Amino acid sequence: MHCPFCRHPDSRVVDSRTSDDGSSIRRRRQCPNCNRRFTTVETASLSVVKRSGATEPFSREKIVNGVRKACQGRPVSEDDLAILAQRVEETLRSSGSAEIDAYEIGLAILGPLRDLDEVAYLRFASVYQAFDSLEDFEAAITVLRAERGQEGEEGDAGDGTPGAQEGVPGHEEESARTARPGLAAGTSDADGGGSDASPDAEQSPGDRRSGEPSEERTTVG
Repeated sequence: MHCPFCRHPDSRVVDSRTSDDGSSIRRRRQCPNCNRRFTTVETASLSVVKRSGATEPFSREKIVNGVRKACQGRPVSEDDLAILAQRVEETLRSSGSAEIDAYEIGLAILGPLRDLDEVAYLRFASVYQAFDSLEDFEAAITVLRAERGQEGEEGDAGDGTPGAQEGVPGHEEESARTARPGLAAGTSDADGGGSDASPDAEQSPGDRRSGEPSEERTTVG
């Protein structure tokens, strides 16, 4: 690429480093004509197709700025917003497409924002999905409650694991005799057994796909 100082049409790479998240490569270049150095950042190309048909590079900063307005007055930190923007970008890149419709970006934001803060989610959804009546808000709240109830049922279903119900041999019988002096040996308590167990849910990160075209940004200095 051209030197940003003297416009010489060539440069050589003197150092390359991968970013912490592996999404970009930082290259230190030197101009053979003026010997000055500058930095470029190479990332996989991801463009956004706007409603007008124009395209522009994807920007995490725009995602953060858009969501920040919906999170005003909510307990959401800048780190939370940065993580949300990263999750959105990973979701979009996992599609394998180098061009993403602007509408798909909004859909990719809704899920992580709902997990982050439900009030901010309703604010964002009301604008993005053009709510124009109380019924629209009620429908969205009903969906949130249904999903929350479904997650609660799945959690309760995982409580009754055999290991939790069996406990330590002899321990439940001794506890029963201590709590109820008149309880005969060998009887069982209908209310006991395994309510302390809780399921562990693991969430695997989204896969990234490679092979997309790349683009470079130049930082002088």
